Amino acid sequence: MRSMNELGNDLYTGKTSFPFVGRRRLWFIIAAVLVIGAALVPVFRPVQFSIEFTGGSQFTVNDVASPDQTLATEAVQSVVPGAATKVTTIGDDAVRVQTDQMTDADTRAVTAALAEVYGVDQDSVSSSFIGPSWGQDVTRQSLWGLAIFLALTFMILAIYFRTWKMSVAAIIGLVDVLVITVGIYAVFGFEISPAAVIGFLTILSYSLYDTTVVFDKIRENTHEDGEKSGRTFGESVNLAVNQTLIRSINTTVVAALPTGAILFIGALWLGAQTLTDISLSIFVGTIVAAYSTLFVAAPLFSLLRENEADIQARDARILAAREKALTTA
Repeated sequence: MRSMNELGNDLYTGKTSFPFVGRRRLWFIIAAVLVIGAALVPVFRPVQFSIEFTGGSQFTVNDVASPDQTLATEAVQSVVPGAATKVTTIGDDAVRVQTDQMTDADTRAVTAALAEVYGVDQDSVSSSFIGPSWGQDVTRQSLWGLAIFLALTFMILAIYFRTWKMSVAAIIGLVDVLVITVGIYAVFGFEISPAAVIGFLTILSYSLYDTTVVFDKIRENTHEDGEKSGRTFGESVNLAVNQTLIRSINTTVVAALPTGAILFIGALWLGAQTLTDISLSIFVGTIVAAYSTLFVAAPLFSLLRENEADIQARDARILAAREKALTTA
């Protein structure tokens, strides 16, 4: 069995090659199914947004002997029957309760009910209110941040690589990452919070970094291509992706392992919701980003360039010369 070093060397020299470009039709079909499926998930299972986006009331009960979430739900329902309630355990001795918007009188009554069921003083129960206008501001700023990020990404890549087609391929890869990641959130009922949005922007940056490294190798291979290389444009792109494959895998593993550790510690041990939200989005997005770069962005760039007249003519000459060499051998 080959070691990783041997595999990496074989991939770099072309002795071993995975058909990222050659089987791109299959990869595009899979990507389309994933994106369409992710986009349709919210129709059947709505995306869960945190209180920062939707607005509402929040109560935190500290110093509880037993953080039983059922007690919190029953306490809220006893005051406001039918109120939507979300209960989260924070560490070993605290409970957070998020509800619909409540009046001052209901807030005081719920505070008293929570203190009673958990056997703590009312001073141990803190309450806060987030209005819907604040949630709208958060949503608007998040969308603006995403739009600015994508616009800057397009311009910077176009300037750096001196071709808009790399920018298009990279942006489609980023959108692919974002849609699939949000779809995964919806499928598993993960809540999207401002911290998760920060995580989304972070993994888009990671995806951009990974794509840029692969594209830089593609540019190097295709720029060096001449008639003497004997490779078509698609073959040069595929070689570049294979040459950077081990690096992409290692980078993904190195990024996912500590993020997964933070997620595990934050969620199960510390109960730190903000830490959990941001690490979850980065953990999921990092894995999706690696897939998107290899199976979507790079093959798509090859497809866009192969339709150019000069590249078609050059590929035709290389294939004709290759066939002639075979017939005369």
